[in-house]
Amino acid sequence: MTEQAAEKPIRIASILFERLDQIDLTGPFEVFSRLTNCSYDIVAKEIRPMKDANGLTITPNQSFAECQDVDVLHIPGGPGQEDLMEDEETLSFIRDKASRATFVFSVCTGALVCGAAGLLRGRKATTHWGFKTLLPHFGAISVDSRVVIDGNLISCAGVTAGIDGALMVACLVRGQAAAEQIQLLMEYAPDPPFNCGAPDVARADLVQSAREALEPLLSRRLATARRCAEKLGIVS
Repeated sequence: MTEQAAEKPIRIASILFERLDQIDLTGPFEVFSRLTNCSYDIVAKEIRPMKDANGLTITPNQSFAECQDVDVLHIPGGPGQEDLMEDEETLSFIRDKASRATFVFSVCTGALVCGAAGLLRGRKATTHWGFKTLLPHFGAISVDSRVVIDGNLISCAGVTAGIDGALMVACLVRGQAAAEQIQLLMEYAPDPPFNCGAPDVARADLVQSAREALEPLLSRRLATARRCAEKLGIVS
């Protein structure tokens, strides 16, 4: 990457909605806010304070109508994501911006919103482990990986994986050295106290109880995914 390309202005927009998982937005923001020559906006259908899934208030600074074309479109996930899957105003906004973006970046179940917008057909993608079975309903090829890159689509697994994905975006737009410096300055060196952060390493009883806790949401999302698949003409 040339020095000129490395310093090309970049526009990034993250979508905000009620009951998102805030770290799906704020984790990547911590990375993106450190990129040089980068403008960053939090966009929503309307400018008003919104609460994340646990009550944290976040306020967008731009409405969909005000948002210009972007280089990176970032779609977080969270419980409120289900409503977006059938919100045509949001889906139209995503399709429009994605058609001219250099990269589309989904975190956690933000991938399901991308799917509902028709962006996953024939693409490799990932999402939170509890909802990967829904990806084929959108024509996606489910991949068991923390970060998946397929062309200009970058998807990552659940919640904290958004930081990993954002660092990969930083690498793609500014080069590996810049991304590495951001990781160092963030002191992002995960060393969790317990080895249970994924189903393949957690105890079976923990995985079972987590699946039971997710089952009501999975059932609702499955019904929504099937309706979306029908609208998209995808046989699932």
